[in-house]
Amino acid sequence: METLALSLVNAVPLLAGVPLWTVTLLLMVAVAAVILVFALTFEGVGSLVLRKVAGDIQARIGPNRVGPNGILQFVADGVKLVLKEDIIPANADRLLFKLAPYFVFVGSFAAFVVVPFGVGLIAADLNIGIYYVMAVTSLVVVGILLAGWSSNNKWALLGGMRAASQIVSYEIPVGMALIPAVLIAGSLSLQDIVRSQGGLLGIFGWNVFHNPFTFFSFFLYFTAAQAETNQTPFDLPEAESELVSGYNVEYSGIRFGLFFLAEFGDMFIVAALATACFLGGWNVPFFHAGTLPWIWGNLLSLGVFLTKAFAMVLVMMWVRWTLPRLRVDQLMRMAWKFLVPLTFVNLLGVSLWLLVFRGKGIPGMIASLFG
Repeated sequence: METLALSLVNAVPLLAGVPLWTVTLLLMVAVAAVILVFALTFEGVGSLVLRKVAGDIQARIGPNRVGPNGILQFVADGVKLVLKEDIIPANADRLLFKLAPYFVFVGSFAAFVVVPFGVGLIAADLNIGIYYVMAVTSLVVVGILLAGWSSNNKWALLGGMRAASQIVSYEIPVGMALIPAVLIAGSLSLQDIVRSQGGLLGIFGWNVFHNPFTFFSFFLYFTAAQAETNQTPFDLPEAESELVSGYNVEYSGIRFGLFFLAEFGDMFIVAALATACFLGGWNVPFFHAGTLPWIWGNLLSLGVFLTKAFAMVLVMMWVRWTLPRLRVDQLMRMAWKFLVPLTFVNLLGVSLWLLVFRGKGIPGMIASLFG
C-alpha cells in the first residue's frame, strides 16, 4: 500500500507536499470503502440470485414484485432489516449478544483484502495470503458461538455448538486441499499463485489440470468449503426443521442482517479462493492481461476473475437446492473419516509428483515433449 501511495504522490503534483503517511492512510480508507461497497452489493444481489435459482429449480417464479421482474427485491429487504425493531431477549448477555454479529461480519469482510481481483487489483498482496484468509475467517466461529451462547436460548446454543464443531472440523480439509496450490507456486501469496498459472497452455496451465492430485484437490476443497460455510446440504447449525433457525434465532433487524451478509460474503470468498488457487484466477487463456495498458488490463482481468468466481457461486447455489441435508453424525463422519484422510493422502501425492517430475505438470511435460 505504501508503494502505491508513493506512486500516486509522484503521479499527482498536488500531492507533492502531503506527508506520505497521510496519503497512505487516505488510500487505505478509500480501498476499504470500495471493498465494502463491492461486498455489500454482491451480498445483496447474491440473495436475489439465490432465490431466483431456488425458484427455477423448484418450478416457482421467485421474487417478482419489487422492480422489474423483482430485481430490486434485495433493496427492499435491506431497507426492511434496517428499519425493523432490534430486540434483545431479557435474559441474554447484552454485551456479547451485540458483539457477536460484528465478529461474524468482520471475519467475512476482512478476507476480501487479499482477494486478487485483477493484475493490479488487490488491496494487500500479503506474502501469507492464504494463511491470512484462514486466520481471519476463524473469527466467524467465535461470533457464531457467542451468538448461540449469549442468546440464552437452548436452540441457539445447540446451533452455535454445531457450527463451532463443524467449522473447526472442516477447516482442516480446506487448508490441506489448498496446500497443493501453494507447493506449485512456492508462495502463500494469492497473486503469486495466480501468476504461476499463466502462460501459453491456456486453461491447461491452471492448477486444476496440473496433475491428477490437484484435480482431486479442487473437488476436495469445494466439498469441504461448502461445509465450512454452512451451505446446504451441510447447514446443520441453521436446520429449520430441528433448531427453528439455529444460532441466530433470537436476532432481528440489522444484527440479523449482518449474519445474512456474512453468509454470502463467505460464499464469495470460497469461490474466489477456488478461482485463484485452481482455476487460473484473473488469467485469460492464451493471453497475458498485463501486456495491455493498465486500465484495460485490469478491467479485462477483473471481468475474467469475477466471471469464474460467480460461476462457482452459482454451482454452490445449485448444490444447495438439489441435495438433502445430512445428519449431524454423517456430517462429522464425512469430515474426520473421509475428507481429512483423503486430503492428507492427496497432499502426499502432490508432493511426490512435484519431487519426481521436478515441478512440471502433465500439460507442461506434453508441451515440452512436442516443443
